[in-house]
Amino acid sequence: MAADKHASVHWEGAGKTGKGQVSTETGALKDYPYGFASRFEDDKRGTNPEEIVGAAHAACLTMAFAFALEKEGFTATRIDTKAAVRLAKDGEGFKIDRIALELDAAVPKLEEAKFQQIAAAAKAGCPLSKALASVPEITLKATLAA
Repeated sequence: MAADKHASVHWEGAGKTGKGQVSTETGALKDYPYGFASRFEDDKRGTNPEEIVGAAHAACLTMAFAFALEKEGFTATRIDTKAAVRLAKDGEGFKIDRIALELDAAVPKLEEAKFQQIAAAAKAGCPLSKALASVPEITLKATLAA
């Protein structure tokens, strides 16, 4: 099963002073603003590519973890995942040099060692982790709730 998922961007103006709008085919983002200030400064009125990558990676890992649990005979009562994506200076430009993932889950009857094994495998197997393999550091802190 292969399916293309679509997103688009409209931009007007120069790099630092211009403004863009991000849209997704589902409408989850529709003409959502972004620009220099929301990417490099502290303007919370818009989004930025790193934030969107982080949301996508967290969502992908969470779903991969849920499927991996199911395959092992477990079901989580909840899974909460966060991603911190760091944009760092790289010569004249920038690069994403770290993604720190935090997964916190409540999974009845699952032992800590098995939980960590399943979480690590889900991180390695998630399509976004594979797509982002060029990022030098992708970490996962997995916490099994009591």
